[in-house]
Amino acid sequence: MTLRAPRLYDALRRFCLGAFGRLSQEVEAGAEIPFAFEEHGGARGGVPFHEYRPLVRGFVEARASRLAEGEDAAIALEELAREPAAAIFARAHAGAEGGGAEALYRSVVVPLLVATAEACGGFDWDDHAFDRAYAELEASLFRSGHAYAAVAPLVGLSVGAALELGEGLRIRVAATGEPAALWPEATGLLPQGFGREPDRLCVLELERDLRRGDAEPPDAPGEIADAVTALRLATAGCVAAGPVLFERLDWRPYAVRPVLPIAATRPAGEPIRLDAVRAALVRDLLERLGSADDDPDLGEAIDRWELSLFQADPFRSEQLRESLAALLGGGDGLATAALRGAILLGESGRERAALLAELRALAAGETASRVAADAVRRALVETVVYEDRAGLVTGLDEALLGLRPRPGRPVGGAVLAARAAAG
Repeated sequence: MTLRAPRLYDALRRFCLGAFGRLSQEVEAGAEIPFAFEEHGGARGGVPFHEYRPLVRGFVEARASRLAEGEDAAIALEELAREPAAAIFARAHAGAEGGGAEALYRSVVVPLLVATAEACGGFDWDDHAFDRAYAELEASLFRSGHAYAAVAPLVGLSVGAALELGEGLRIRVAATGEPAALWPEATGLLPQGFGREPDRLCVLELERDLRRGDAEPPDAPGEIADAVTALRLATAGCVAAGPVLFERLDWRPYAVRPVLPIAATRPAGEPIRLDAVRAALVRDLLERLGSADDDPDLGEAIDRWELSLFQADPFRSEQLRESLAALLGGGDGLATAALRGAILLGESGRERAALLAELRALAAGETASRVAADAVRRALVETVVYEDRAGLVTGLDEALLGLRPRPGRPVGGAVLAARAAAG
């Protein structure tokens, strides 16, 4: 192959050769490489077959610190540090605060060693296996841009086809063997029953194109958590992601990171099927959830509501009260927030009166009914999509005084538009 960085090739090859020698000695001395046991379904209901896959990644990573102590590792890192493009690999592993030799070692050198060992099926050296792994690394380092992706398993949700959520986010059915094809040890990190149960077949995928020289990958845990929040708001489903997400860069595995706990925990409720109509609402919510950063009360309302999904009464109802007060109270108290919520959500006088009774009971300290809890969720959805919470509150008060019609229903409009687009 044609080399763009011959000195880097030589330095990394010497390190990997030395590491293979030391690791093979450990295996000969009795150290065992763990194996993954995978079952693959037979075609058309045929007899499934089973595969044992050596988990060399875990074996190597457990010994990576010792392997880094040799002179060959120091030389490899010195050559690697000469390549500015390696910075993004270091950030992908160590995050915004990381960097330096340790990050380069963990994010570039160790994965190269792992890729070579996986191609060899252990520690019997094969020049062609190393050359292929190095060629992939060099192609990644010297390309004009980088393709980043993060994939998190989803539970509590099913789809008929892939659905775009905007900004490189999508929900799709997981491919057979995904993500074990890149991470053989992933089987133990997936939710129980993933890939077998109807509401555990999908993944949430984030993709980004990174320009050459970008030093920071996307905040995948944050973006995945926002998507889960939007899904819960739009569907009232028991949706969760994780418990980990799998990151790759230029189709090479780079990191396994935890999903934020509130997004990784499955709330009580029933699984849901996401269709194009509600996916459009999720897109709208995701586009506007960032406005919560500029509106502390809106952020507080969303956080309180989401916390209520994981608590039992009386704490659940208290969280819902705090959410409603932050969302529509405007300093005027829970009773006023309940009145505004009924006006916002009710389509007729009778419906508004029924909603007001439920929300007033919640405001008075009673346990939240199913109707009241769902009303808080719906009010959050309407407010987030409206984009101007303070303006919405003012409009509701003016509607109560008869000075103007009730503020428009942005969610209703979005849903109607999505239905029309879906035919």
